[in-house]
Parts: sequence; C-alpha cells; structure tokens
Amino acid sequence: MARAIMLQGTGSDVGKTVLVAGLCRAAKKRGLKVRPFKPQNMSNNAAVADIPGDNNHGGGEIGRAQWLQAIACGVAPSVHMNPVLLKPQTDVGAQVIVQGKVFGEARARDYQALKAKLMDAVLDSWGKVGEGADLVIVEGAGSPAEINLRGRDIANMGFATRADVPVVLVGDIDRGGVIASVAGTHLILPEEDRRMIVGYLINKFRGDVSLFDDGIKAIEKFTGWRCFGVVPWLKAAARLPSEDSVVLERLASGEARALKIAVPMLGRIANFDDLDPLKAEPQVEVVFVPPGKPLPVDAGLVVLPGSKSTIGDLLKFRENGWDRDLAAHRKRGGHVVGICGGFQMLGSRVRDPDGIEGSTTEAEGLGLLDIETVMEPEKTVRNVSAHSVQFDLPLEGYEIHLGRTTGPDTMRPSAIINGVADGAISADGKVSGTYMHGLFGANAFRGKFLESLGIKGGGIDYRAEVERALDDVAAELESHLDCDAIFGLAR
Repeated sequence: MARAIMLQGTGSDVGKTVLVAGLCRAAKKRGLKVRPFKPQNMSNNAAVADIPGDNNHGGGEIGRAQWLQAIACGVAPSVHMNPVLLKPQTDVGAQVIVQGKVFGEARARDYQALKAKLMDAVLDSWGKVGEGADLVIVEGAGSPAEINLRGRDIANMGFATRADVPVVLVGDIDRGGVIASVAGTHLILPEEDRRMIVGYLINKFRGDVSLFDDGIKAIEKFTGWRCFGVVPWLKAAARLPSEDSVVLERLASGEARALKIAVPMLGRIANFDDLDPLKAEPQVEVVFVPPGKPLPVDAGLVVLPGSKSTIGDLLKFRENGWDRDLAAHRKRGGHVVGICGGFQMLGSRVRDPDGIEGSTTEAEGLGLLDIETVMEPEKTVRNVSAHSVQFDLPLEGYEIHLGRTTGPDTMRPSAIINGVADGAISADGKVSGTYMHGLFGANAFRGKFLESLGIKGGGIDYRAEVERALDDVAAELESHLDCDAIFGLAR
C-alpha cells in the first residue's frame, strides 16, 4: 500500500481542495507517483472518470475537485478517487453516487444510517487508488470537529482511524478566529482522533506572515501540535476550476470588458465550471446573478447552466422574474446558450412522469426553443468527442444527464456526438442548447464562438492556463510549507 497523508479542515471551505491539488503537483515534480483521494464529497460539480475493469460502461461520476487533483498528479481520473459523491437535489435530500454509479437517493437523516454500509466501498476504493503509487494525498470533508456525526463518519476521522492515515489540520485565517478553531478542534476531539493529527497549517493569510508568529506560539501552547507553515492568499487558485457552489456567493462582477456574460445562479446549479474557460478570456466578463437580482441589460450573452433539479430550478427561475428578463434580452437581439438542464429549460415543456427529480412532474419551459424534454430513469454518463455543427470545429467534453429531448429545433443540432445529433439551435441561430458539458473548453471553438459575438482574438489555451496555475500553487506551497516534513510523515 502506498504511503498516505490526509488534510482535514477546521471547517468547510478552508481551501483543502486547492492545497491537496498543489501538494499533488509538488509531489509529482519531485518524481513521486502520487494520487488524490476523497472518501466522501458533496457537490453538483461532477466530472466523468474511468471505471477500471468496466469496459461496457461509459464512465462514472466523481467530484470535479478530484478530477482537478488527478490532473495535478498527471494521471487519468478514476471513480475510486472519490468513491462516495452526494449530489444535492433538495434542501434535505441528495442523490448518492457510489464508485461512479447511482446508488439511490437519501434524505439527510437516512444517509447517516447508510454511512456504515458505504464504508466498505470507501475502503475498497482506498485499496485500489494506492496500487502502484508512492503517495496518496487524502482530502477530508467538512470538519472532524463535527463530533455529533463521528459515530458513522466516513469522510474524516472515521476514515483516518480505519485506514491509519496521519492528518494535517487546515485552519482558514481569512474567516477569523483561526486560533480558536484549531485549539477548539484539539479540545473536543476524543483521544483516538486527536492522536491522528501530526500538525497543522494556516491557510489564506494576507499580509506579513511574521505577524502570526505569536499565533503559532499560542496554538502550540494549547495543542502541542507543530506548525507546517502559513500559506498566503493564493492568487493562482482563482485560475483553477471551482468545485463548490458556495464560492458563487462571493463572486462579484469584475471590471467592465468587451463582452458581458450573465449566468443566473440556479438553486441547484451544477457544473458551473463550464464557464471557467470564458472567465479566463481577457475580453470577457462573466457575471453570476444571484436570486433577487435582475439579469443585466447590457449582457450580450446569457448562459443557463446545468441543474440537478431542472423543474425545481425552472419554477424558481420564473419566481425571480428571470423569464421576463430573458425574453427582453432576446428582444434586444441577445444570444442565449443552455447547457444540460439549462438546455431543457429553454424548451416549451419539461415533464417528469416518474417523479425522478421530485414531486412536481411537469413545468412550462421558457419557450425559446421548439423542443420538449421527458425525464427518464437511465442516466447518461460518458466522456465524449464531438463536432460543432455551427462552426465545423471539434469539441470535447462529457455528458451527465437524465432526459430525452425532441422537437423541431433538434433538426438544427448544435453538435454531433458519436455520430448522433445533439442539442438544438433556433431558426435565427441566436439561441442554442446542448447536453454536452465542457463545451467552452475547446479553444478553437471558443475563439470562433466569441468572434460570432463580436470579440476577436479569443481562444486562449485554457488547459495550459490550468497547468500553469497548478505549477504556481505548488511553487507557493514549496516556499511556505515544510513539504519535506509533510511528505515524510506519510505512512
């Protein structure tokens, strides 16, 4: 079995995902065969990964973070890197993905009872991830301080103690109270869990790091733990795909640029990293519009992103008045793109006769495309190579969706996927939709698409930008952390 080290946070959103990706890249640069692992993840930003040994399946789902961490390691993503993925569908329930495949649905209380059964899958995947590797870097979820959930935990100390993986605790100084959060975690953890922690690091520090020297002494006094370093605010992290929709709450419109793209923040928004290649374009401003705010009238393009609950988000879309904003945008000659669930919303009707997504089984669509969608039980999950019909250029991406879409506008497909027509385009060419995620990741297509909107010189090499960002993060971590000690404590 490969040696391993685990990063757990004093809370959610402390930056574990980027730190693990950066450490993975740093280890790779040292010549180590390194792999990422996250026992349990909760995100509607999913990626398609290989299911080893399953030659008849198109692929399985993992969290987008583990897909990014696999890139950092220079290896293909595998479903075993994230054996349990929760995809929230309502405020109290989620779809449960186990080793890439749909396991079922569970309300929050029911899922707690289910965890014991899922530990077997977690440990099975754990054994597979380590095969042929020198080092596995594990990411926890939430916080080990949630001792009310400890009895059935599979994401933090429940996993660490079973797999005997030492833990580095991550504290986020940007949110304040970091000394209390680290010392408080030490105070409330049972001894069995506390002894798994080999030290801690401080993340997201702004300014002169030496100003926290007394803070390090205070934490050592309370806990006896060693400090592996203080990581500054990593500017390069902004150039990496974001995993969790919690970051959308902090996104604001930046400086005005040649093209403004408006993206309504759906309640169950999924795979919003589809917009990242557009955000990286120097002439493009991507604005995520929160509920209660109108779609900006100066947007040249509105993108309806994916959704884990198409009908539910469609109803909320109307409640926000975004349907009227979108109709006005269309009257002004604006362009619209719908991806996956957003594509389904653009039609005349969405039906869910089996109640797959919830109790509401039918909703009127936005009527911008002459199509209808019927939800069906079987989920399509696969990586694809495709071709843009509109611009006669290659595309590459993935599909994760339920539903079959038909109607006159599908006779003008937006793409050809594996020889089959996909999506739809309006008669005037200004409204289009597709089931393919990753649409804007193709550099040549993105450049031509932006040119059709009046923006010339687009089409940067987005994947190369991600690779450079990973290198930059790794370099910062090497400068500010004792990486030798962290890797040396892996066992």
